[in-house]
Amino acid sequence: MDLSQLEVFLAVSREGGFSRAARKLYRTQSAVSQTIRKLESEIGEPLFDRSSRDGLLTDAGQVLREHAERLLNLRENAREALAEVRELQTGKLVIGANELTALYLLRVLAEFGRLHPAVRILVQRSLGSQIPDDVLGHRTEFGVLTYDPRIPDIASLIVYSDELILVVPPEHPLGRDSKVSIRQLGAESFVAHIVSSPYRERVIQAFRKHKTPLHMGVELPTLQAIKRFVAMGQGVAFLPEISVEDEIARGELVRISVEELKVHRKLRLIYRKSASLSHAGRAFLKIVESLAHTQGGRYRFVRERPP
Repeated sequence: MDLSQLEVFLAVSREGGFSRAARKLYRTQSAVSQTIRKLESEIGEPLFDRSSRDGLLTDAGQVLREHAERLLNLRENAREALAEVRELQTGKLVIGANELTALYLLRVLAEFGRLHPAVRILVQRSLGSQIPDDVLGHRTEFGVLTYDPRIPDIASLIVYSDELILVVPPEHPLGRDSKVSIRQLGAESFVAHIVSSPYRERVIQAFRKHKTPLHMGVELPTLQAIKRFVAMGQGVAFLPEISVEDEIARGELVRISVEELKVHRKLRLIYRKSASLSHAGRAFLKIVESLAHTQGGRYRFVRERPP
């Protein structure tokens, strides 16, 4: 039994006869009759009372009609739902990110939400080391990283170029300088992120190389907490530029260049190389690419390992 047989069966039932159903379906009467006979043979029950000329249903036919209508309605509902997905009138986009990389997504997702407001967006917070596994395990469609995972099954796009910068409160004595040396920072109290990272290690090694003490008096769990603590005048910090752009623009923090310390890093968007991206996923990639072209600056769209 297939849906095309059920369509013929319902046409005969609704039109009240084989010949009228054949005209409705643009088929021959013999083709309609053959389809009904095959369906009856598969079910093992007659569906129409052949003594009636009006396509009268048997008890078995009445039972089948109810289920056939339900099945064909489900098919139509499925078609409509798929059309909504194609037209981005529904759907879900799941992206893995950590506290820092989620900041890159804000502008992209704002534009995505403007263009496709019916698609639900879920940014799933995870450790950077866990994000590739989440992508490969189909728990997320995309991930945003600060490192190259170098996994053959993952496609990688460089989408943003960030820099580690020194920030101080406006009233800090160093706030009047645009550039300092590491040796000038030996007496400062640094506010650090409690989670170790390669970039934190770069800072430690730079101070060690220049034989300058690095006082990390306070360690906090979030970038937001570090920014607020520094703005309160409780120390200075090295932070990703993307995380303090707004505070610098508002004058709450001051950026200072450190001559001996230039730490750049690339943010990457990753996804499964062999995957067929969802309609929402393809629309998201288009916005990422468009943002790189329209914003320029630190925004990028460079494929490292094409899918």
